[in-house]
Amino acid sequence: MYPPVIEIEQLSKAYHDHPVLHDVSLKVHDGEFLTLLGPSGCGKTTLLRLISGFELPSSGAIKLHGKDIVGLPPERRHVNTVFQSYALFPHMTVFDNVAFGLECQKMAKAQIKQRVDEMLAVVKLDKHSARKPTELSGGQQQRVAIARALVNHPAVLLLDEPLSSLDYRLRKNMQIELKQLQRQLGITFIFVTHDQEEALSMSDRVVVMHEGMIAQIGTPREIYETPNSLAVAKFIGEVNVFETVVSALDANAMTLQVEGKSLHLPLDKHTGSLEISQPVHLLLRPEDLHVWDRTEVQDTSEMLPGTVEEVIYKGSTVDLIIRLHSGKKILATEFFDENDEDLAYTKGESVWLEWKSGWEVVLPRES
Repeated sequence: MYPPVIEIEQLSKAYHDHPVLHDVSLKVHDGEFLTLLGPSGCGKTTLLRLISGFELPSSGAIKLHGKDIVGLPPERRHVNTVFQSYALFPHMTVFDNVAFGLECQKMAKAQIKQRVDEMLAVVKLDKHSARKPTELSGGQQQRVAIARALVNHPAVLLLDEPLSSLDYRLRKNMQIELKQLQRQLGITFIFVTHDQEEALSMSDRVVVMHEGMIAQIGTPREIYETPNSLAVAKFIGEVNVFETVVSALDANAMTLQVEGKSLHLPLDKHTGSLEISQPVHLLLRPEDLHVWDRTEVQDTSEMLPGTVEEVIYKGSTVDLIIRLHSGKKILATEFFDENDEDLAYTKGESVWLEWKSGWEVVLPRES
């Protein structure tokens, strides 16, 4: 792993005695694509503005290549920001927008032209250099904003929800282009979003933020498959939550009482300390559940019975809302096969539910 390019140490921020960030510490490695993910008001944009210099922290340190940059104005930090609004100059051409920062540095015209031409080629806008922003599509305007930020060769590029104003298809395309651009240039990207799918598909690591603190840091797979708290599990995708207790425990397995069934589950994924009679959350992703017709199975000792309440066809998948005998509703996702008649579920149908042992996540129950 490369050494950190950004080090954030015990960073806090408050507005009028209202805390927004609480003692945040984070290392961002050189050349990685890091995403700050969380709901509105969790502090992710505030953290980005502190790194960029548009806000000053109440306490803590921000280091760039080992040097504390707190107190330096934005123009003296070797970072650049792409804003949600793009903030392009409407009266300037694409070329002039990208060249603006270099001109402010009094760079020679020949060098400016070379740098701008190279960057416009990278973002595939070299044929549109004479156009005004109003003559470009939303995706093209975004690429101009990115080129303007990258032409200065920053150590870190900060992106504050830059895809939020794009339509669905263009947003998907730009996600791929952004990731390819980051790999091509090797520049550290810190990306802010509230879109879980966007974060999972683009990032090397994801920082999940909750109420002004870092809830979890990990790869997309770690965040999704092994959330360390109920807040993270509920924010990242869909999840079914059962509240239960540990009824038996040994060195290799635990027994939980779920919907009147005694389920024996391995301990290999559950590294936290568990005790007999301890209240826990049992978490199951919808796609990890398998739905069986009542006539298809014989051994139902560790299956949960239920009734289909809703069938939601989504093309490649079918979502089923199933009411268990206790009245609890859960979501199950089945991959759709046009040739598989077993996926032709109907409302009111009686079914059995199961999952592969070890695919669940068990967390100590939170107060």
